[in-house]
Amino acid sequence: MKRVRFRDPAGTVRTGEWIDEDGTAADDQIAGSGGKIAFADRTYDPADVDVLAPCDPSKIVCIGRNYAKHADELGQDVPDRPLLFLKPPNTVASHGSRVTLPAGKERIDYEAELGVVIGEECRHVAAEDAMDVVAGYTCVVDLSNRDDQRQEQNWVRGKAFDNAAPIGPVLATPEHVPDDATIELRQNGERRQHSSLEHLIFPIPVLIEEITASLTLEPGDVIATGTPEGVGPLADGDEVVVEIEGVGQLRHTVDILD
Repeated sequence: MKRVRFRDPAGTVRTGEWIDEDGTAADDQIAGSGGKIAFADRTYDPADVDVLAPCDPSKIVCIGRNYAKHADELGQDVPDRPLLFLKPPNTVASHGSRVTLPAGKERIDYEAELGVVIGEECRHVAAEDAMDVVAGYTCVVDLSNRDDQRQEQNWVRGKAFDNAAPIGPVLATPEHVPDDATIELRQNGERRQHSSLEHLIFPIPVLIEEITASLTLEPGDVIATGTPEGVGPLADGDEVVVEIEGVGQLRHTVDILD
């Protein structure tokens, strides 16, 4: 199933299912590109509703340098344990949103990532049990203000600015997403990032074990599992599309204030 949160034309927030044009489960339809949204006995054209982030996280736990080639492009070493940092709820933006980026910065980068959505409150989860607490997967863009990130250790200005984490369009239950699913980012139609989840240095169960050894994960929290090589700068008006096999396409545009 590919669950989608949306605001219907009456302004009510609903949770429905992204389905194919013929009304069947969206196994072949790329969520975020065509298809319909089904709720109860009604269907909606996605263009006629506000598609919301598929979860309401209390926090987003992000993983740094979790692809070796990304570490190489940064000129940094592969870490010997997962590098963790946080994005708070104010960073969440939705599919189809127009994200306003901080003004006066020389470089703000896109980073495509697989998001793991947590389904239950959990702490001290062993790797072998980790998938029991996973509700599903989604697409994430970790927008990164490099100007300030380079100047601070806690990355608040660099990573936690408003709308710095577009998420969506759906929560795909795990059976939809293969272990070697491809992840790709396109900027204005040009492919910038392309890799596979099989290249994660620390796989999802290890990440969950490491994170829950230190903090409690709540239902709806997201683990952003790291970005592959090919990160680059955004310009005013850019359209960003992240596509993850089995999940769908997350789209957003950017405005950079003068």
